[in-house]
Amino acid sequence: MDVKKKKILNGYHVVFLVQNIMVGMGLLSMNNSLSPVGYSQWWFPILFGLIANITLIPMIWLALQYKDDDLFDIHEKLLGKFLGKTMNSFLILYATVLFAAVIQNYLDLIQVAALPQRSITGHLILFIVLTVFIIKGGIKSLARFCIVTFFLTGWMVYFLRWGFVDGEIRHLLPLFNFTASEFWDATKIGFNTLVGYELIMFYFPYIRHPEKAFKHASIGIWITIFFYLAVGIVGVMYFTEWQLEHLLFPVLKLFQAVDLSFVERIDTFGITVWVFLILTTAGAYLWTAKKGIDSVRNKNSQYHIYVTAILTFIIINLPVSQAMRKTLYENTFYVSYGLILWPILLCLVHLVRRKVKR
Repeated sequence: MDVKKKKILNGYHVVFLVQNIMVGMGLLSMNNSLSPVGYSQWWFPILFGLIANITLIPMIWLALQYKDDDLFDIHEKLLGKFLGKTMNSFLILYATVLFAAVIQNYLDLIQVAALPQRSITGHLILFIVLTVFIIKGGIKSLARFCIVTFFLTGWMVYFLRWGFVDGEIRHLLPLFNFTASEFWDATKIGFNTLVGYELIMFYFPYIRHPEKAFKHASIGIWITIFFYLAVGIVGVMYFTEWQLEHLLFPVLKLFQAVDLSFVERIDTFGITVWVFLILTTAGAYLWTAKKGIDSVRNKNSQYHIYVTAILTFIIINLPVSQAMRKTLYENTFYVSYGLILWPILLCLVHLVRRKVKR
């Protein structure tokens, strides 16, 4: 258990935590998210990987200055008790809403693709219970589940073979056939598919060799980029530009191209296996919310997991329109960009405070 922030995470734990948390729903909708740039989208994962690696630098540098503290503790040390706890409260809400968003989006996918016109309340309860079960064991339990998930799902990249064979390789050129406005739209929406690596600021105190954290996190980022690049290339080759724009989950359509005599609907099988990836992403945000409540209340309690789970159930079942719910989730994901850039400001605050003390 991670009650006293014991050093329990090895390098390979960090690799798979970073890698699995990022994938989640991102890979399912990546081709659609990057549709503003049309066929030029296939190389965008490389650009996003570089941005992620660069923005990782201030996160790790700041964390190394406070090796035994997570971002919640750092806020209180740099911003003071009041501002620190205020910021931490905001992060609790942020993590809880993202936990709800990940679950809601996946359940919507199930309802559209596999269980049309059926209630998903039972699936929602089961999903939350499974996530709580994983998180009760602490961050190491989540890390182990990420490792298992990688080997249970990573092999599905083989299914891209059929889309690659049936696709048109000429779609890969030209590379820069888009306007500045289209580039901005694709980047603004598409970078959401990489959100998740910034959570290393919350589990950094549990890493056994923090000086190697940047290397291990970078490996996790580029493993993800490999999968994104593979899906991006095959998606561009296989789909028309109209399909890229209008198919919400293009990967499922790629699964339908698979021709196996012993499986009738490979897309349904893919949705089923994908639940492991969703659980890792959802679990990371549930754990983050729990640690935030621990910090604000100055009390480490497993009951905080249940409080967050119940709050998530209420958020998902609020009597609001689908459009309003979608707007809430999208805007919350955009807040992730602020969290990714936030360590830069905290680094400046740290340097100023250190200079003043001297």
